[in-house]
Amino acid sequence: MADAITFTNVSKIYGDATVLNNLTFGIPEGQITTILGFSGAGKSTLMKHILGLTHPTSGKITSLGTDMETLDELGLREFRRNFGMVFQYAALFDFLTAFENVAFPLREFTKLKESEIKAKVSELMQAVELVPESWQRLPSELSGGMRKRVGLARALALEPRIMLYDEPTSGLDPISTQVVSDLIVDTAKQNAQRKLTSLVISHDVRASLRISDNIMFLEKGKIVEYSTVQGFKNSNNPVIRRFLEL
Repeated sequence: MADAITFTNVSKIYGDATVLNNLTFGIPEGQITTILGFSGAGKSTLMKHILGLTHPTSGKITSLGTDMETLDELGLREFRRNFGMVFQYAALFDFLTAFENVAFPLREFTKLKESEIKAKVSELMQAVELVPESWQRLPSELSGGMRKRVGLARALALEPRIMLYDEPTSGLDPISTQVVSDLIVDTAKQNAQRKLTSLVISHDVRASLRISDNIMFLEKGKIVEYSTVQGFKNSNNPVIRRFLEL
């Protein structure tokens, strides 16, 4: 199986602090991989490197076969269309309705006719199981779980090849957590034919064990464990055992 993303000897150093420490790994294409770790482990920095928002101090990052360091700012902006991003708190435009939030990237980055945009947005809203009554509501009028659904629909609008989820269940109640977790799995299944790769940044071990194919555990910028879910559950590493027992 090919890797959608590869890190080769990647380090990131800020002053005296080594945030990522000589990381070498691959993210398998068409699977759900979750990166777990305590606060300050380097998870967010790793995500920024994947998006090209920051550059490694040393090492090489390849995404979808492209060396990220070969892209200039314009090239990076265009390349990021391969990614869909679901932010921790949805990051919706608060002055736009749910429908208009999902339509935004289609209006910004495509030449679709308005009738085509409306049809596409309706399809996306239905795919994430948002009832039509919610489509014209502002984000402030939606629950946390519904905002995450709108964020997911927006992220899928440009048919990305890689979906990135930043703490998707953070701040949600148990029922909403399960709903969002199911959405991540369902989205992967619905897009399996085009080998959609899903990368989740999380500290929610229970949700991660339920949805993931693979789990990486970071601590102080180093990989402590990277394996299948079953391998992770069976790990004898004391750091992993402590995390699993929280």
